[in-house]
Amino acid sequence: MPGTAARYLYLARHGEASPDESELTENGRRQAVLLGERLRRSPITAIHHGPLPRARQTAQLIRDQFGDVSLQPSEPAGDYIPYLPQRDELPAESADAVLGRLAQFPAEERENGPQWARAALARFTGPVEGDEPLHELIVTHAFLVAWLVRDALDAPKWRWMGLNCANAALTVIRYAPDRPSSVMFFNDMSHLPEDLRWTGFPPELQI
Repeated sequence: MPGTAARYLYLARHGEASPDESELTENGRRQAVLLGERLRRSPITAIHHGPLPRARQTAQLIRDQFGDVSLQPSEPAGDYIPYLPQRDELPAESADAVLGRLAQFPAEERENGPQWARAALARFTGPVEGDEPLHELIVTHAFLVAWLVRDALDAPKWRWMGLNCANAALTVIRYAPDRPSSVMFFNDMSHLPEDLRWTGFPPELQI
């Protein structure tokens, strides 16, 4: 009978996008290639990506550094609000600001996001059947990275907010049998030169 093996889930936010988000910038393309070069010696067997151009293009550039690795579009890997908190879940001093910010997002992202977030947890998390560990990469958006990290740490559902990641930064979560999930590292940019780090962040948050 097959056993249960560990899943290693690699998460990457897409590269830097143009102002209208229709394509990657030159910086974004460089970021994607460098991330692919970092990962190409890893045992990743599939690259999942959200449907939007910036995620799709990033995934394609990463796959180009691998060669024969499956490239799989995925709606649950898209860009959406994964969870809408109620006021009484939030710290009183920040509730108005948090709810006001979330209200600015398109209704479709707010209304449909939670079902996609549940689908992402069902599809991409937890140990796997079989005797061999599974290594997969998801090229996605900042909110889903935060949602999956929050889940791995058993944090409250609203706490996906406040976890931010840079373009083409790498996060890895391990789901091993018979032990809690482990965030091995988060928002790692060591594969990027200084001028390509922290893109997508306001100046005051660039370190």
